[in-house]
Amino acid sequence: MTKTSGQASSKGRKTNARSTAEPRLSRQRKPADLPTDAWQRGLRRQFGREQAFAFENLGEHPVFSDFAVFNPETRRRYRVVIRGARLGDNRCSCPDFATNDLGTCKHIEFTLARITANAADKRALEQGFRESFSELFLDYAGQRRVRLRLGGDFPADLQAHATALFDASSGWQLSPQRFADLPGFIDQVRSAGHDLRCQDDALAFVAEVRDGEARRRALALIYPLGADTPALQTLLKVEMYPYQREGALFAARAGRALIGDEMGLGKTVQAIAAMEILARHFAAERVLVVCPTSLKHQWEREIARFSERRATVIGGLRAVRQARYTQDDFCKITNYETLGRDLDLIQAWAPDLVIVDEAQRIKNWNTIAARALKRVDSPYALVLTGTPLENRLEELISIVQFVDQHRLGPTWRLLDEHQERDERGRVIGYRKLQQIGETLAPIMVRRRKAAVLEQLPERVDNTLFVPMTPQQAEHHEENRVQVARLVQRWRHTGFLSEKDQLRMRCALQNMRMSCNSTFLLDHETDHGYKADELAALLDDILDDP
Repeated sequence: MTKTSGQASSKGRKTNARSTAEPRLSRQRKPADLPTDAWQRGLRRQFGREQAFAFENLGEHPVFSDFAVFNPETRRRYRVVIRGARLGDNRCSCPDFATNDLGTCKHIEFTLARITANAADKRALEQGFRESFSELFLDYAGQRRVRLRLGGDFPADLQAHATALFDASSGWQLSPQRFADLPGFIDQVRSAGHDLRCQDDALAFVAEVRDGEARRRALALIYPLGADTPALQTLLKVEMYPYQREGALFAARAGRALIGDEMGLGKTVQAIAAMEILARHFAAERVLVVCPTSLKHQWEREIARFSERRATVIGGLRAVRQARYTQDDFCKITNYETLGRDLDLIQAWAPDLVIVDEAQRIKNWNTIAARALKRVDSPYALVLTGTPLENRLEELISIVQFVDQHRLGPTWRLLDEHQERDERGRVIGYRKLQQIGETLAPIMVRRRKAAVLEQLPERVDNTLFVPMTPQQAEHHEENRVQVARLVQRWRHTGFLSEKDQLRMRCALQNMRMSCNSTFLLDHETDHGYKADELAALLDDILDDP
């Protein structure tokens, strides 16, 4: 390991160099004469050069190397790979670089500014990268593409093989149809003694695509008649409606999906059916359900009712929750409020499937729950929401990013293409929303009651259980004890006076009121979950046209 020269040579050095060569850009309003993508790149260049990041050269070369960039504010560390001065030459491990389609980010711009502060390093950067080793990497500009960068010592006798596998005319791109041939090529190059460095994200992307293709082929064989396959009809302990079987199979095919059916169409049973398919056929052994607090025990009961699986509800103090995450359970159920606090426990448990119920709770991307959820890495994910999102672009973006952060493309472009703004920059409407629906079609299914009405029974009643707060439980227990004493006396003597009957009725009424809120008892405090849950439920119902 060596350290970079000049300002970039000091390990952990913090600098705050400002660029005065370019006019300062506003983050709120795009200059009229500047394309949107150029504006976004300029913002990242401007912001990156102003940061007091710490960084370290992890390789040997002072310029063309891997650098660790540390943000002291977020305590996050990212890996920046510098390979040239052209746009798209360099890479960063941060989420923004992976999704912004700009070919740069603030960490890359920070590193380039530190490197070019030294005249010799700046000249080397401009001359371009030509190391002896070759690289297989993932290009994030636009649609993700696997590319090969040939090193100076690439074996001449393997050149024809590389040319046959990779398209040299399009920047040595590997077609997805040839992904299956990649492992053999890597083995052949390395057997020849050449240093071929394969970036982890490139290999992960290839594996993701191949796994998806294999899963869809397997499901076509297992359920040849689709939703009408007898094995799917008997998958659970209860019979599903045809549209529910279709939803479960859709989610299993997609691997990561969003079910946005109208309220009352049984998204829970579809999620449990998809869970069962993935568990039986694709080795999903650990399932995490994230839902509102009021629904945790309902999910536990529904899983037991519909399947042979059992679930553990996560709750209590940190030590109790930590112990439950170490238990070997198939399914664990937690709530949004503890996601941030338990993120390390969830990551250590490493769920195979994450089911997110009432996903509108993460519609704001900057909440603790939303940010924590997007850091949970799982092969499979299923998001459930009954709230229509077609006309709520910002909320849709946050939810879809958990399912597939690349599906909608960069947020800056999506908003630019689909938002209508007035002369003051305020959003006044949306346009071309049909295009968004087409983009989401491979991962999202949404049915309305009118479309499946013939498959539905006349009425379905759902009972929602809401836990009591400690204050409610104290009032409830106090009155329960009084009722128990009166009942015991009644059983013992066979008689209950009018006064005792009145006391019992009052105690029972107090127990009922304590289940709603302590305010009904003392008219001072207001402890209870029911009102908030009812308000959230009514919001969902009234939002659905």
